[in-house]
Amino acid sequence: MKTEFRNSFAQTIFNAKYAKFPGETWTQRAADIVEDVCGSRWGKATPLMCKDDLQQLEQYIREGKFYPGGRYIWYSGRGHSFFNNCFLLRAEEDTREEWAAVMQRSISCLMTGGGIGIDYSILRSKGRPLSKTGGTASGPLPLMQMVNEAGRGVMQGGSRRSAIYASLNWKHEDINPFLKSKNWSDVVKEQKAKDFNFPATLDMTNISVNYDDASLGAYQRGLGGSIISSELATNPVFMENCKQALMTGEPGFSFNFGDKQNETLRNACTEVTSEDDSDVCNLGSINMGNIPDLETFKSVVQLASKFLVCGTLRADLPYEKVYKVREKNRRLGLGLMGIHEWLLQRGEKYEVTNELHQWLQIYQSESERAANEHCDRFFISRPVAYRAIAPTGSIGILAGTTTGIEPLFAVAYKRRFLTEGTKWKYQYVVDGTAQALIERYGVQPDSIETALDLSKDYERRIAFQAGIQEYVDMSISSTINLPAWGSKGNDESSVGLFTEVLAKYAPRLRGFTCYPDGSRGGQPLTSVPYSEALKHKDTVYDEIVDICDLTGGGTCGS
Repeated sequence: MKTEFRNSFAQTIFNAKYAKFPGETWTQRAADIVEDVCGSRWGKATPLMCKDDLQQLEQYIREGKFYPGGRYIWYSGRGHSFFNNCFLLRAEEDTREEWAAVMQRSISCLMTGGGIGIDYSILRSKGRPLSKTGGTASGPLPLMQMVNEAGRGVMQGGSRRSAIYASLNWKHEDINPFLKSKNWSDVVKEQKAKDFNFPATLDMTNISVNYDDASLGAYQRGLGGSIISSELATNPVFMENCKQALMTGEPGFSFNFGDKQNETLRNACTEVTSEDDSDVCNLGSINMGNIPDLETFKSVVQLASKFLVCGTLRADLPYEKVYKVREKNRRLGLGLMGIHEWLLQRGEKYEVTNELHQWLQIYQSESERAANEHCDRFFISRPVAYRAIAPTGSIGILAGTTTGIEPLFAVAYKRRFLTEGTKWKYQYVVDGTAQALIERYGVQPDSIETALDLSKDYERRIAFQAGIQEYVDMSISSTINLPAWGSKGNDESSVGLFTEVLAKYAPRLRGFTCYPDGSRGGQPLTSVPYSEALKHKDTVYDEIVDICDLTGGGTCGS
């Protein structure tokens, strides 16, 4: 199959999720994106960039050096401008009217194509008396489940599954049932593997616990205000959170320390932070694996930052408050991907090297300078934040590179994906980065370090995230792969050490999640031998019951 992308799977995903019409090319999509977001909108508006910048930006998108967020790619040229990925919401008061308002805001955001993240910490715990009715409160979990079910029924913008996030403060009286809310039974997990839409508690929702300075106990700060020691590792909520994360992958951890204590709101993938209800997520990612030198990188950072500023002027929003908060904050989320590929190209391990520090400094300084310059040009408010690193799942596939800050997942794998909203398919994939290393440099497949290898050395993985966080003014969406619960390296005996390691790095992180292998029914990626992937490469299979083993007869047809 002839393709503009690095591999045929990227072409498959583009055709299934982003193409405006059958046969549309990425070159055509790039032109639509630039024209709609920053150009003249086909003669209907004043361009927001000069001609040279527009041409250069289009080239960077066409060449795979910069990828706007998925909503930009989908909506550009379609007559709507719902470019924002997610909305950050808060239950602002504990009243029945607010319950209704949360539901209304949630559904409105989901139906315009955005995911939602909601902090429920203000709601009373289960059993607390209700003065007006004489009854008792149901607690935050039922409202979470109501939003979860709304997400099940709402296809985002008619094209994507809903993305939902829920958080609760560690001191909340319902924190213990929240911690264990996604301890699904084996029967439920088996059903989810067969039918991803099979209902389960909070199955459409990622959940996290909010930690503030009080969670640290008696703590000490070092030079520059950094926290050098605390009692977090002995905090009983944190300890149980760690155990649950090792068992089920959830809840995740939302760290809000020092001057960030009030930034408890997160988008669905947790990389964008805010303290304001109805704030908005505005994403794009630079593909470091496809940029040859520091000067080109600097140029891409500058134009990508200006692009996101244009998005704050052109994107439609679901209700009036979001417009007001956006005008106040103008929050940008310029991110990175292909970082591990960039390191592999240089023969480096998964570590923050001196050269990477140099590139990150440019990322930090030029994103702010270029965005401020573009805002000043239009006499609009400057952003309160500039950088957030998203997981880049789908756009990482388009780029054929390692997603976000993640290490290469596996040299080869089976990936499940949806087409037409409801039809599950899968394809065997040889990772684009791995294939390039194998073909160009003669690297042996078994010698490439992967996320599965790093699952046995999770401290190095966490330390890498902490190092990158120094240059990111919001957060990083990143998931640490771990062995299955009950296996060697992840069992009851592992909990204490994991708790101590995460507590050590927590003050340098904004968020943290992990994924024990097989902890969720119907997981999208399954590692396979390189030889098996080569045998089935470029073929898309319909999934009838479950991901099948074709070599064993299976249950899938072509």
